Amino acid sequence: MSVHPIEFRYFYDDMRNLFTEEAKLQNWLNVEAALARGHAKLGHIPEAAAREITAKANTSLVKLDRVKKIESEINHDLMAMVKGLTEVCSDSAGKYVHFGATSYDIEDTALALQLTGALKIIDKDLKTLRGTLVDLAEKHKNLVCIGRTHGQQAVPTTYGLKFAIYACELERHLDRLAVAHERLSVGKMSGAVGSQASFGKDAGLLQSRIMAELGLKAAEVSNQVIQRDRHGEAICLLALIASTADKIAKEIRNLQRTEIGEVGESFSRKQVGSSTMPHKRNPFKSERVCSLARVVRAQAGAALENIALEHERDLTNSAAERVIFPESFILTDYLLRQLNEIIIDLVLNEENIKRNLNFTGGLVMFESLMIGLVEKGMGRQEAHEILRVAAGEVWVEKKNLMEVLSANKQIRRFMGEDELENYLNPRNYIGTAVEQVEAVVKNLRSSNAGL
Repeated sequence: MSVHPIEFRYFYDDMRNLFTEEAKLQNWLNVEAALARGHAKLGHIPEAAAREITAKANTSLVKLDRVKKIESEINHDLMAMVKGLTEVCSDSAGKYVHFGATSYDIEDTALALQLTGALKIIDKDLKTLRGTLVDLAEKHKNLVCIGRTHGQQAVPTTYGLKFAIYACELERHLDRLAVAHERLSVGKMSGAVGSQASFGKDAGLLQSRIMAELGLKAAEVSNQVIQRDRHGEAICLLALIASTADKIAKEIRNLQRTEIGEVGESFSRKQVGSSTMPHKRNPFKSERVCSLARVVRAQAGAALENIALEHERDLTNSAAERVIFPESFILTDYLLRQLNEIIIDLVLNEENIKRNLNFTGGLVMFESLMIGLVEKGMGRQEAHEILRVAAGEVWVEKKNLMEVLSANKQIRRFMGEDELENYLNPRNYIGTAVEQVEAVVKNLRSSNAGL
C-alpha cells in the first residue's frame, strides 16, 4: 500500500522510476558487473567469471524479494545484494563477486548514476519551462502593466519583462546544474578508508577503467564515501530551483486576487473551486507549487548536515539520504512540470490590466513627470516636493489630478497641458523594457546552458 504522496500523487513516472527499489538494485548490480569486468581486464579474475557475473547481474535473476529476504536475516542491504548475486552465479564465478570492494564503493558509484540521471530530467524540465517563458516574454513584450513594490503600485512595466526576468533566472539554474552534474558524475573504488589497499597495485587503473565504462569520472581522492559536499550542492540547487518556481507561482496567485484579477489559472467547465462557495476559482495549482517548494527547501538542511561525517565515514548520512534524495528530485520535477502547464494555460485579463494601470488616476506617473520637469530646468528636489504635495491633494482631498497639476503655477511654468498628458501616459514610460525583452529572447533561444 502506498503511503507517501510521491508514490501516488506528486510525481511523474520517468523521475519516480529512477528511485524505485528495483532501479536502485539494478544500479548496484551494474556497478558489481563493471567491477568484475575491470578485474578481469587486469588479470585479477578469470574472464569467464566476469562474463558470468555480468550476465547474472540483472534484477530479472537477482530478485528484489530474495534480496529483501536476505537483508531481513543479515541486516545489511548491500551485502544482501552481494549474496543474492552470488547465489545465481556458478561457484567458479560467484566467489569473485564484490572482490576488493567495500559497500560504499558500490553504493556511492550507483548513487552517482542515479542522481546524474535525475539531474538530466531536471535539466529538461528547466529548458521546457524556460522556453515557455521566453515565448510569453516575446508575445507580451508590449503589454504595459503596473509594477508593484512593497505591495503598492509603483511605475509601469510590461508583462514581457516579468516573463523575461523569470526566464533568465532559469538560465542561471541551468548553468548551476551543469556544474552540479559535473561534480556528481563521480564514482570510486577506494576500499574501507580510501587507501585502495584491498584492490592491490593496480587500484588506480582499475578504478579509472570502471568509472569510464560507467560514464563517470574517478574521484580524485576519497575515504570510504564520496564526499557529501557534492550531494549537498545538488540538493541546494534543487532548493534554489524550487524557490524560483515558488516565486513565479506566488506572483500568479497574487495577480489572481479578486481585487487585481490580471492573470488567472485556466478553469475547466466542470472544475470545483470550493465545497461551500460555488463562485470560487482558486489558484490551487500555483498554491500546490508553493507548498511543495517548501518541502524541497527543507531538505537542503539535511543535505548540508550530511557533509560533516566522522573520520573516514559514519552512517549518519544514510537514513537521511533515503528520504531527501527521492523527495527532492521527484518533487522538484513535479512542481516544474506543473508550473509549465500553469503558465502555458495562463489567462491574462487585459481589461483588468488596463484598469489597474489607471487605478490611481495617474499618480503612478509622477516619477515620469518629475523626470520631465527636471529635464526642462526645474531642480530635482523641488520637483519631488511639488509632486509629493500634489499627490497628497489627490489622495487625501480627492481632487482631480489634472486640475491639481494645471492649477500649479510652478509646474505650468515648465509644461503645458499637452506635455503633462504625454508624461502621464503609462505607455510613454516603460524605458527600455521592450528592448531588454528582445535581447533576452534572442540570447536564450540560442543558449547552450545546461547539459
